[in-house]
Amino acid sequence: MTTRSAPLAGTTALVTGASRGIGAATARRLAADGAHVVLHYGEGRAEAHAVAEEIRAAGGTADLVQADLAQPDAADRLLAQLAAPRIDILVNNAGVAPFAAFADTDTATFDRLAAINMRSLFFITQRILPRMPDGGRIINISTRVTQTAFVGIAAYAATKGFVDTLTLQLAAELGPRRITVNAVHPGAIDTRMSAWIHGPGGADTLAQMQALPGIGQPAQVAATVAYLAGPDATWTTGAILDVSGGTKL
Repeated sequence: MTTRSAPLAGTTALVTGASRGIGAATARRLAADGAHVVLHYGEGRAEAHAVAEEIRAAGGTADLVQADLAQPDAADRLLAQLAAPRIDILVNNAGVAPFAAFADTDTATFDRLAAINMRSLFFITQRILPRMPDGGRIINISTRVTQTAFVGIAAYAATKGFVDTLTLQLAAELGPRRITVNAVHPGAIDTRMSAWIHGPGGADTLAQMQALPGIGQPAQVAATVAYLAGPDATWTTGAILDVSGGTKL
């Protein structure tokens, strides 16, 4: 890490759902940019610890917190474990995305989606704000499918629509404190959540949807998060940054 600049030196970042995929890539990138990173995980204890050890081995610093975000008291459980007195950067990344047709979505599936994708994000943000100094950053990981249809994930897309709306509202509410609130819209990214990419017909489907060739990588989303968290994004708030390779333009 001594070979690159550290624009986030002296800051502390909390990344939810940081055990793998976009969350893990974001934790690595923010740590590489100089932030002390707190990695939240739900069930992926071994994976989260491996990411933290990777960060430390590269010269960064990292802590871990665990909370099942499906539980009503998840935000309080997470906050109770935070050793950091302040959080400068909050990346609300944790989420679930079950593939289920609208007609086949049952109450249990819907309730789990709402609890993790909406309720936990809302209350974690609420609880963190007293620890966030003026000029802090909130970055919500949403999805391209709030702006374009994709069959089979209606409930998931709707929960992320909530995230986009909350982003806009909080940007206005927190503006007087110079806290910026923005959302990032990934498309199909090469993670466990988008395993269909590597299934039959996945590559062809992706090629037809995207303007840019290839498969989006978690590090590409993390780079956009790092921009929003960094010193060059002080005048950007209430925005949605698309990181989808031009999906369904």
